[in-house]
Amino acid sequence: MSQIGFIGVGKMGKPMAQNLLASGHSVKVYDLSTEAMKSLVTEGAVEAKSPSDTASGVDYVITMLPTGKEVKEIFLSSDVMTKANENTIFLDCSTIDVEDSLSIHSVVKEAGFDMLDAPVSGGMMGAEQATLTFMCGGERAVFENCRKIFELMGKNIVFCGGPGKGQATKICNNMVAGSIFLATAEAFVLGEKLGVDRQVIFDVMSKSSGSSWVLENTCPLPGGKPGSQGSKDFKPGFTAQLMLKDLRLSQAAAKLASSSTPVGAAVTAAFQQHVNNGHGQLDTASICLLVDPEIT
Repeated sequence: MSQIGFIGVGKMGKPMAQNLLASGHSVKVYDLSTEAMKSLVTEGAVEAKSPSDTASGVDYVITMLPTGKEVKEIFLSSDVMTKANENTIFLDCSTIDVEDSLSIHSVVKEAGFDMLDAPVSGGMMGAEQATLTFMCGGERAVFENCRKIFELMGKNIVFCGGPGKGQATKICNNMVAGSIFLATAEAFVLGEKLGVDRQVIFDVMSKSSGSSWVLENTCPLPGGKPGSQGSKDFKPGFTAQLMLKDLRLSQAAAKLASSSTPVGAAVTAAFQQHVNNGHGQLDTASICLLVDPEIT
């Protein structure tokens, strides 16, 4: 069994670490939240004293952090790599800027280590059920070496290309997802204002060209589909604030690549307004409140 260090055991990192523990691996955890670490220690994890302590004596170091700022602090401003074993592999599962990811790859490589950027899709439910999609960027041989670790936390493990390509793929995916969330919400609100029942709209769209993963799993309007996030008072699986973060990353990447994304830009502006309205901690499905604040 492998020795794994896990930095960042919040809403996503905790269930991922739990799945590694359940598979019999030794997991050393670190988080700024002592409570988050203690809850995993009761399940068999080892509490690390610092990020560098997390990297000491392990085969893999997994980071699952909110933004590129925190990831850079780990890799560029700490002594994590000086404490790591010679063959330790670093796996960054955070979703961060492509430029930041490339700079971190360079620093890790210069220090003599292998690394993959491996952001995930699937939200908290996917993390809990070990059905996440991992989008991996780096060297193919390193990816194949790490596949067995990813498969303990996810169902779809995809090699996307060289360094930064995992982040690029994740950003593209979420730009599409954010656009579908908004368009689906607009369609439901419009249909209802034209006198069509929500359930009817769902029944038709789910069997027609308007169908999507968003519609089937997180139908924006309450009652559109029983059991969806819209039917749970928008209890977060993936918050609107996190969607906005990813949409902003898509626009930064579009600027970097000189690629036109007019729909992506419009959706980013819409989610920015939604978050400004105080709904950032609700599920992404709550974007329907931007379309119609009175929706119930």
